[in-house]
Amino acid sequence: MIPFSILDLSPIAEGHTVREALDASRRLAQVAEKNGYRRFWLAEHHGMPGIASAATALVISHVAAGTETIRVGSGGIMLPNHSPLVIAEQFGTLEALYPGRIELGLGRAPGTDMRTARALRRNMEAGAESFPHDIIELQRLLGTPDEESGLIAVPGMNSHVPIWLLGSSLYSAHLAAALGLPYAFASHFAPDQLLEAVEIYRERFQPSAGLQKPYVMVGVMAAIAETDAEASYLFTSAQQQFVNLRRNIRRAFPRPVDTMEGFWTDIERIGVEHTLRYSIVGSRETASDKLERFLAAVRPDEVIVSTPVHDLDARLRSVELFAGLRQGVEQTA
Repeated sequence: MIPFSILDLSPIAEGHTVREALDASRRLAQVAEKNGYRRFWLAEHHGMPGIASAATALVISHVAAGTETIRVGSGGIMLPNHSPLVIAEQFGTLEALYPGRIELGLGRAPGTDMRTARALRRNMEAGAESFPHDIIELQRLLGTPDEESGLIAVPGMNSHVPIWLLGSSLYSAHLAAALGLPYAFASHFAPDQLLEAVEIYRERFQPSAGLQKPYVMVGVMAAIAETDAEASYLFTSAQQQFVNLRRNIRRAFPRPVDTMEGFWTDIERIGVEHTLRYSIVGSRETASDKLERFLAAVRPDEVIVSTPVHDLDARLRSVELFAGLRQGVEQTA
């Protein structure tokens, strides 16, 4: 069966606190573990009132401490925001605390607005341009120490934390292929280059010590409920959030609304629907059909799902229902 995984942003839901958001992430991971999901990743974002996972390594530890078997990692750490040594120490520490369960997904976007990015990076151009070199440096710091270098990460060295490359462009596909890394494409919010990026990655993949053949994970958003109408209602929270992003409005993750009419303009609606066109929204039957068509078009090795639902119980139920789609998809494959 194709593996399913979870991508979580620790949403700070309207009317709730940061602590409640972080505890909700832990609860979500526990439900994911119970329902057979392979991994649970948390994303680095900064300066966003609706997202609590800015200190990503800390949130990973909080989640890993509340689970037993599911792999926990970053989806991703925005490496240009950090020194490779600092990330090696953080994830080496996590690996020591939760051995065999920690993963490090890396991206090169700022994960925030430009003003906050400048505060994080100081040197914007150097951070982005040194991304390939920083990945190689991070691999070295997490691997067997090089006596000639003299620089070691403690904790970190000999931890061999698995590294993934994340991306939403053709650049990331070329780089992941050249470095022989597993590749996760952010098709849940950047669908346009998905098929071309996957094709490039698979065609140009160079085997590495850690990976002998290409491995692609692709992202989808999902809101699944007992009926299509209920699922569409739940998904209005995500639609509002994306409209707010386009308007540069920062606020907590919004409650759902009965209708989006009157909230967005026609241009905004077209843009958001295009951005979220791979979303799996509906009842079990509707969602199964959408997922089957998506998998047939992309043929990924794994799917990672983000569930942007305001109410925690409805979010947990959506994750349970999505897990149940796996059997139906396999039967029709």
